[in-house]
Amino acid sequence: MRIIDFLIGLLKDPRTAIATWITMGVAPTLGFIFLIVFVETGVVFFPFLPGDSLLFAAGFFAAPDATTGVSALPLTALLPVVWIAPIVGDQCNYVIGRFFGRRIIDSGRVKAMTPERIAKTEAMIDRWGPLAVFLGRFFPFIRTFMPFISGISGMRWRRFTPFSVLGGLTWSTLFTLLGYFFGGIPAVQNNFELVILAILLISLTPTFIGLWKARSSSKPSHTESASE
Repeated sequence: MRIIDFLIGLLKDPRTAIATWITMGVAPTLGFIFLIVFVETGVVFFPFLPGDSLLFAAGFFAAPDATTGVSALPLTALLPVVWIAPIVGDQCNYVIGRFFGRRIIDSGRVKAMTPERIAKTEAMIDRWGPLAVFLGRFFPFIRTFMPFISGISGMRWRRFTPFSVLGGLTWSTLFTLLGYFFGGIPAVQNNFELVILAILLISLTPTFIGLWKARSSSKPSHTESASE
């Protein structure tokens, strides 16, 4: 139950979660950030973790305070952590998919891995090849499934890795620096929960559109129904 409460609190308000960690010290805070980003990326069972909003909130705490000029998290320590976590996570997830992927899918234990999401991920790989690994990094759920499906599909490791590294570096840097430069704006601070919600909605919009299109295309048209 405590783990569920922790996850709900993290999803609802990552800024408060990070503020709580900071009271324990910089090293534990960086450790928690690394763990969450790694798990979201590297463990196919946890695609719902808030990678985008967590990075934004972490970047906010790395910015110098307006009055003291001191930051709660040093940016020079935060950036290497958020760079390494998705890269290592992708490698872990790729290996899981390569050796255990079909067994995991057949078990049905990953409820978030719906046929529509698998199909969308596979379609991206078919269309873009290894470039899909880079593009998939910016889509929630897809970024968790992409290395997993890449491993299942037999994409060679040497083709997968460069795009995985580039995607992880670009994604983590982008959202961290967005929080660093814009998190301290008064309007953002006063409406931080709304900003996080907006980030989540914007991030999830492509997924919702893809699911809607997949569902619409699976429905028979009126003309087909009439002909039958």
